[in-house]
Amino acid sequence: MSRLLLGVSGGIAAYKALELARLATQAGHAVRVIQTEASLRFVGAASFEGITGTTVLSGLWERDPARGAFPDQAAPDHDPIGHLEVVANADVLLVAPASANTLAKLAHGLADDLLSTAALAATCPVAVAPAMNSHMLDHPATRANLAILRERGVTVLEPATGALASRGEWGAGRLPEPAELLAAVDALAPAPTSPADREGANGRAAPGGVRHPEWGGLNVPDACRVSRGSLAGLRVLVTAGGTREPIDSVRYVGNRSSGRMGWALADEAARRGAAVTVVAANVALARNPRVDVVDVETAQQLMKACLTAFEECDVLLMAAAVADYRPAGGGAGVAKLKKDCAERIEIAFERTDDVLEALSARRRTGQTLVGFAAEDGEGAVAQGRAKLERKALDLVVVNDISRADIGFDVAHNEVTLVGREGERAIPLGTKVEVAAVILDEVERGRAQPEVRA
Repeated sequence: MSRLLLGVSGGIAAYKALELARLATQAGHAVRVIQTEASLRFVGAASFEGITGTTVLSGLWERDPARGAFPDQAAPDHDPIGHLEVVANADVLLVAPASANTLAKLAHGLADDLLSTAALAATCPVAVAPAMNSHMLDHPATRANLAILRERGVTVLEPATGALASRGEWGAGRLPEPAELLAAVDALAPAPTSPADREGANGRAAPGGVRHPEWGGLNVPDACRVSRGSLAGLRVLVTAGGTREPIDSVRYVGNRSSGRMGWALADEAARRGAAVTVVAANVALARNPRVDVVDVETAQQLMKACLTAFEECDVLLMAAAVADYRPAGGGAGVAKLKKDCAERIEIAFERTDDVLEALSARRRTGQTLVGFAAEDGEGAVAQGRAKLERKALDLVVVNDISRADIGFDVAHNEVTLVGREGERAIPLGTKVEVAAVILDEVERGRAQPEVRA
């Protein structure tokens, strides 16, 4: 696991940073937190200290009792320069939320508090997650500052669109969900290849950084390399998002799938060392630089992309919501239907090809196929088992779409894993957590090939 230095600047979204810290520590990351003075007005240091198990840093002139060490490190036997030591030990620095003021400081090299000073000394990957009112985000100064940071190799995690802190306001500027922020951390700070590579004689992260092409020009420390994890050497194909079937050149029939579950699966598989390809149907989420993404729109395009990639893959995770029907005769080249052409329009639908069924028919020995079943209420597990048998799958992940708090377009899920040996209920958790359980089950199944079809 990595060492995350979490910078928290002033803004109402600071409360989400608490959940990020919880998820990160729960996943095994060592976390230190730097809070700006403004952020302390929104979230107290004691909350972060209770979660991370170590002192929160805030004042530039305050002594750090841990002397820059992370919770998984022994403190050095001398008092180092605080802002240099803590960031030198970090595998990634994430500023979340990043206020307009903090972004301006980082873009122009100002160093008047502990967070901006540490950021200026960072040789590890740096990411910022802007969160502010949409008018502040759209201001030319903020846009210019973000452009400067991108040019320098800083990863900018695009803010989400939705309800803002100001009552009644809606727009871009929301901090991404904590699970999405953690996925970005995992993408930027892979585990080192060995403890010897990571630790120097003094127990701190190896210093220095290089411009490494594998990470798209990000400033990555020498010790940060993709680990040979439990899925190393395997190729994983993931489908994510929801297809859109055109009615005419403007309109389409679609669904509410955001792609979050598929994204979480892809990130977790990459973290475990797999070579991952995602066929993404209309997904607008931050992308993991370690994952290859093939963008598609329709079920037919998704089928074509999957057929191309399936032959070489070892594991298929079919998380996309693929349309079962499409408008007959519809298409991007069809002229837009005029509003005044008729009082009532009837649209005929035709079946789309079953992508998972087509792939299952082409499976070779050694491949693992996982399907997803979005079912509504009672009988969901039975429907999932029927899908498992009908399509000759190894595992079906069933989720109940009748519940508003799980499933489509939310950060959490609660599923039942249906396999040939029985069912296993997975309690409510983030999609990152659920993805880890699913891949644990995939690994367990691949270790017992005799139980698979």
